[in-house]
Amino acid sequence: QVQLAESGGGLVQTGGSLRLSCVASGTGRGISAMGWYRLAPGKQREFVALITSGDLRRYSDTVKGRFTISRDTDKNTVYLQMNSLEPGDTAVYYCYHDASSTWGQGTQVTVSS
Repeated sequence: QVQLAESGGGLVQTGGSLRLSCVASGTGRGISAMGWYRLAPGKQREFVALITSGDLRRYSDTVKGRFTISRDTDKNTVYLQMNSLEPGDTAVYYCYHDASSTWGQGTQVTVSS
């Protein structure tokens, strides 16, 4: 069973940066595609970024060029570097482990104008 723990959220001003981390633990946590999604108040959950087991990366159009997903396999950790943050990026960000269909508990990101 895989467990995911996100961290790194917080309050930042428009134009600022944050780096989210997602640590995978437990059995079955091995190499897997992992992604970030976000849920804003009154909206549906939205895909943000994905990194495959072969290190291919995909981004939503709304974050492309501003966000970067990466992974440290030795640390079983996936990162989401978020730059040029906008109020529209305010949401709870969730990490997802594809092979086990596991979600993390989420971390709040708030961008003030």
